[in-house]
Amino acid sequence: MKMVDLSHMMNVHTPGWVGYAGNKMYYAQNLQTGSIVAQRIDTAMHAGTHIDGAMHATDEQGDMGSYALDYLVGAGAVVDISGAVGDWDTITPAMLEAAPVDIEDGDILIIHTGYHRYYEGQAQQDLVRYFCMHPGGKMELLEWMFDKKIKWFGIDVGSGDHPMNTSIRHMRPDLARQFAEKVGMPAEEFFGEYEYTHKLSGRAVKSDIFPFHSYAFQEGLIHAENVGGDIESVLNQRCIVGAFPWRYDGLESCPCRIICFFDVGDGVEAVGNVAKAITG
Repeated sequence: MKMVDLSHMMNVHTPGWVGYAGNKMYYAQNLQTGSIVAQRIDTAMHAGTHIDGAMHATDEQGDMGSYALDYLVGAGAVVDISGAVGDWDTITPAMLEAAPVDIEDGDILIIHTGYHRYYEGQAQQDLVRYFCMHPGGKMELLEWMFDKKIKWFGIDVGSGDHPMNTSIRHMRPDLARQFAEKVGMPAEEFFGEYEYTHKLSGRAVKSDIFPFHSYAFQEGLIHAENVGGDIESVLNQRCIVGAFPWRYDGLESCPCRIICFFDVGDGVEAVGNVAKAITG
């Protein structure tokens, strides 16, 4: 079996998403006073490579304790579209389908845009470009993922949504103006509205922001953000993909390791009670 790590190194410089805190690490005990080292970390759950639970953006139960191992681990594909996208570009189903790797129904999908190169600590670090200018999908891509029954997806950018279809367009009006100049219209008009029914209350929801969070999460399609590590060594390959967040009841999202496993066959079975979800 071969393993490839798609996780960024985390440290005290690891940034949170736009408007989120980063993290801090400090010593609670040290060798010279207690003969043992103990540390504490204070972090947002969205710092570094992490996976979002449905609880992050919906009323649906979906915390880190509710995802079974055989949901977090499964067959998938790492798809390279880096040659087709640049700043603020739209990711389309056609781009994914044009890649020389099969994307099968029910897959875990890892999307490589190349923007991990702009992440903290990289040779081309550019955090504004990484978090605020990366490519992303519109409703066409989300509906395609639903049709393909994608289990969950990961992407090497700061958000599963296009940055201008998030609150970044309000926090960075300067960049929102530049985006409008690029596409010829305001972000709200470019992305448009979408509608869905709130699963628990039956309320008719109309929104113009965060479809890959608010809508996708209640439909069971969650995602991992800030994928990176050695992703460039596994482009356009099929493998077993696994995300490993803390098994923590009530936690809305969590930093995690994302690993590609090769030469292990296609079958994944979670065995034992601990491997099961807390809430079915």
